[in-house]
Amino acid sequence: MSTPRILLVMPLGEQLGGGEMMFRQLLQHGRGQGAEFIAVFTKDGPMVAESRALGVETHLVEAGRIRELPRRIRAIRRIAALARERRADLVFGWMVASQLLAGPAAMLAGVPGAWYQVGLPRPDWLDRLASWCPARGIVVLSEDVRAAQARVTPRRPMPLVYPGASLERFEAVRGESPAALRASFGLPAQGPLIGIVGRLQRWKGMHTVIEAMPAVRAAHPGAHLAIIGGAHETEPGYGDVLRARTRTLGLEGAVTFAGFQADVPRWMQAMDILVHASDREPFGIVVVEAMALGKPVVAGDRGGPAEIITDGTHGLLSPFGDAPALARALGRFLGDPAFAAACGAAARARAQDFSAARYARELVTALRALAAGTAR
Repeated sequence: MSTPRILLVMPLGEQLGGGEMMFRQLLQHGRGQGAEFIAVFTKDGPMVAESRALGVETHLVEAGRIRELPRRIRAIRRIAALARERRADLVFGWMVASQLLAGPAAMLAGVPGAWYQVGLPRPDWLDRLASWCPARGIVVLSEDVRAAQARVTPRRPMPLVYPGASLERFEAVRGESPAALRASFGLPAQGPLIGIVGRLQRWKGMHTVIEAMPAVRAAHPGAHLAIIGGAHETEPGYGDVLRARTRTLGLEGAVTFAGFQADVPRWMQAMDILVHASDREPFGIVVVEAMALGKPVVAGDRGGPAEIITDGTHGLLSPFGDAPALARALGRFLGDPAFAAACGAAARARAQDFSAARYARELVTALRALAAGTAR
């Protein structure tokens, strides 16, 4: 087919997580790959200006909250009008929330629609409603997400495109001294440094890492934990829970709560081991980022990380919420530096399979197939 015109409906205007990062990567690396993009943001924020700066035709159609029905109906009509005016070949909702707008808009415009499931679907009203909206297919980002989506959606094509990481940002700091970075961040100069990066939400598993630290420190007394990430609006008190548990376990001097940090690559380069303790992470971009630095990684044994890491080769896998198992995995790395180094080297090589350029190229291929009606 000729170059299809894809109308992308994005429900957020600022980066809050991996889904927005992936949207940026598509706009940055996907142009010139066989599709033309029109970005429609339904919430204002810095990403609107960033999209325009990249030369992408960009519109702001504010839709308000789901309960603001008249406003959302107006937004659906405006998106449908744009799809007709710009002769879009596909209306593509980015994330489950945008499908509630993109699906009806595509149907109203008489244009094929599809959407991107960037999270782990749940059998709740939002995922079920989005899944029953008109769509030619659903792009998923791991086999685990595909299996979960199949339980809540009518039968339809679900092309799989693994996300990518901005590997160049991490390659750029590989030559920096971890010791110097520790000093600049006020982290202990001596002893193993274990890190976890992510928003402070219970499903991210920071509490499990804290629970594992007494056993780790019993074998390696100088071990220190750094938690990199800020509070999330849905769980504003989780950080306080973590700090209280740290005090109860007598770990006040052994845990650093660094909060949100913009320069994540350098913080990760300072670490000896990275932990990703989430419960069924849909994919796990931070896992790939740590691997790109050649760091030994312990990640969850379900979800996306289990599709990235071969246990014992690229890193170690541990069950969510199992502090003793996590402590054993950390102890295996700390007690066997040669094994840790081998996993780190294999991890760095494996990370190259998940570049942002590869991701954008494969997503464009999936979008073209959806527009043409040939997706599987």
